[in-house]
Amino acid sequence: MTRVAVVTGAARGIGRACATRLAADGFDVVAVDLKSRACEETIAAVRAVGRRGLAIAGDVSDEDATIGVVARVAEEFGPPSVLVNNAGILREGLAVKMNLADWQLLLDINLTGTFLMSRAVAPHLRSAGWGRIINLSSIGAQGLIGLAAYGAAKAGVQALTRTLAIELGRHGITVNAVAPGFIATDMNRGLAERSGRSYDELEAEMIRGIPVGRAGVPDDIAQVVSFFADERSGFVNGQVLYATGGA
Repeated sequence: MTRVAVVTGAARGIGRACATRLAADGFDVVAVDLKSRACEETIAAVRAVGRRGLAIAGDVSDEDATIGVVARVAEEFGPPSVLVNNAGILREGLAVKMNLADWQLLLDINLTGTFLMSRAVAPHLRSAGWGRIINLSSIGAQGLIGLAAYGAAKAGVQALTRTLAIELGRHGITVNAVAPGFIATDMNRGLAERSGRSYDELEAEMIRGIPVGRAGVPDDIAQVVSFFADERSGFVNGQVLYATGGA
């Protein structure tokens, strides 16, 4: 029986790379994003390797929406086996100057969304006696100037990961997290634009602190997700793997 993987924030960047890699690994893939049409290229890539693909619109910060997304997955594709909680946003600003609305938005999407989607898929994974939940954290969880809310949310993801690993492990479900460093994505291109620099300038600055001497690419993170989703990683649970090039 083919297993089903659900990837949130799958329209582009790391999410698209994860969806494509999991399809190559043999999973049917459901791509979730705010607009299903934004996932057309992702689904095309999934189908290009011979797997079934479905795009679903859903806001991970909305409780009813997450319940509806998972119910539709189970109805149309079969019960989910793997969940990749990738959906996230970035808002930068010094903590003492950040407004409450931006703070709350970051936590709602980056942390609460991870909780809501995990809670929604958990009954299916328990029923099957097997499952994988893979959460996207960040090097920002260690604390970076101007990323207080983002870092707090991503640190929360790590704590949630470890707690879910303890709670769900006895059901054959592993829960792990990937913490990317600087990755060449639209999110970081937007960060460069808002800071008044070109992306090339930002990347050159970041590379100076990366021992492997390059920025990461989405496929670097998809490789880690692939490992955590694999049948053979069943004794790896509650871990946070920093994919940062040594930064």
